[in-house]
Amino acid sequence: DPFKQHMDKELEEKEIEKMSTLPKTSSQSQWPRLGQLTFSSTLEKHKTLKADKEVDVKQLYLHKPLASTWPKVNKQFLSSVNKPSDSSFTPLQRELFCIMNTYRDLFYPERNALTNGEEIRHAYCLHALNHVLKANAQVLSNNAKRRDRKPGTDTEDYRDQGLTRPKVLMIVPFRECALRIVHILISLLEVNDKKKIDVSNKKRFKGEFGSDPEEKPPNLKRPEDYEAVFAGNIDDHFRIGVAILQKSMRLYAPFYSSDIIIASPLGMRTVIGAEGEKKRDFDFLSSVEILIIDQADIYLMQNWEHVLHLMKHINLLPLDSHGVDFSRVRMLNLNNWCKYYRQTLLFSALQDPQINSVFNKHCFNYAGQVAVRNMPLTGSISHVVVQLPHVFRRLEAESVTSVIDARFQFFISKVLPEYRDAIMSHTLIYVPSYFDYVRLRNYFKKEDLNFTHICEYTKKAAVCRARRFFLKGEKQFLLFTERFHFYKRYTIKGIRNLIFYELPTYSHFYSEICNMMKATDNGVDATWTCTVLYSKYDAQKLAAVVGIDRTAQMLQSKKNVHLFVTGEN
Repeated sequence: DPFKQHMDKELEEKEIEKMSTLPKTSSQSQWPRLGQLTFSSTLEKHKTLKADKEVDVKQLYLHKPLASTWPKVNKQFLSSVNKPSDSSFTPLQRELFCIMNTYRDLFYPERNALTNGEEIRHAYCLHALNHVLKANAQVLSNNAKRRDRKPGTDTEDYRDQGLTRPKVLMIVPFRECALRIVHILISLLEVNDKKKIDVSNKKRFKGEFGSDPEEKPPNLKRPEDYEAVFAGNIDDHFRIGVAILQKSMRLYAPFYSSDIIIASPLGMRTVIGAEGEKKRDFDFLSSVEILIIDQADIYLMQNWEHVLHLMKHINLLPLDSHGVDFSRVRMLNLNNWCKYYRQTLLFSALQDPQINSVFNKHCFNYAGQVAVRNMPLTGSISHVVVQLPHVFRRLEAESVTSVIDARFQFFISKVLPEYRDAIMSHTLIYVPSYFDYVRLRNYFKKEDLNFTHICEYTKKAAVCRARRFFLKGEKQFLLFTERFHFYKRYTIKGIRNLIFYELPTYSHFYSEICNMMKATDNGVDATWTCTVLYSKYDAQKLAAVVGIDRTAQMLQSKKNVHLFVTGEN
């Protein structure tokens, strides 16, 4: 049983030392559905996993009732194409679950709310629940053994638990996601319609996590991916404990009596608190064995600091004993080695240096890591339908930290002067970082440029005003943040010149913004322009826009200006 193998392994001091000092070794492998995988670890000599063509449910060591409930719960994703021998997993789920079930860390950067988001959610819920049911069954069976043993034969060790009870932490962006997870967990525990499990506080949960269909704003035309991400209750401040009992489930369980905690990064941040605050608590994170971070890209749009704050407070020794029976605590927890056993599952819609960094710097699983690393062959520039010259300008910087200032200096000295002329009216400047936006706004004010600005904090009336001024050409420049586009997706009319101050986080925003130009066709033979700033530190984002082959060329070439033309067919 993979659960037992992983949790019962006794690491030695030498191995722990090795993991904290030696670099990881890695190897590549190609799987039918996931594509290019990178396996890395310090300890294990690489037994690269082979992708199982077929999974027999019996070999997966699913705890009862999961082997019988999973096929029913997952049926909605199985097309008639899948042969019955295919054991109730979609090809994607099968390969993901094979990796999860070996207790390696996993990074999957191709989650898509429209296509595979729900099947991924089902797969990790199955894994998490399987883990909790096994852990709880072990404790119950040991309780029974202890009760039944003869007095005076107290030799056996029943070390079967952590220092605190929560074993699985699931981080999701919105209340709707928590609602869906809880529904999946309930349906995985209900063997049939007669055997409903008792779920306490269900009504309160529905009230606080459900959504009122009447509240939907009037149907503004939004892209499908937007509708899929922002479905249901999109409040981003919540946390809830779930206790899995023998024939029932308790929602809103106190954290120290919960098996699973479902929370948003902000929900975690407000309970963890900061140094010097009176009320703070993070002991309940001490013995988390599976950490699932879903939709990681959205936290880049919320507040990435909260994710880092959580990673700094997970698997620390508790400050208080919380009534634990130390004779039952596993040695790995007493040694403070919990982080070497924690499995982290990270799902995201894109590859990003900050997300990579969490996976590389905050995950220490002795079993190693698996990252899916497929390169985009064609970029999103191929979806631009307007006729437009795209000028990519490379700026030089010595380090990741100096690139921020280098970009600003490059922009004000080399790029902006070309746009100051009145004929370059209707210029939209797309700015991914809020800090850069504030810096540019201050500079534009100081230079007394004719501009207006919209960010995620702008009030509705000011947004309308700014859009109107920009469309009529009363304001020459519009500073525009990526987060505003992410949360609102308005079509901005009147763009004739575009500047991408930095490449977008989501590559499809590149084509979306470029295609906004066709929203205003005044019949004039418009001479539109698009300028993009990039540096060698933007390789991933650049590849997502222009494809991997052109990226290599644009980063290595002596030329620092590259031109692409779209819409010529």
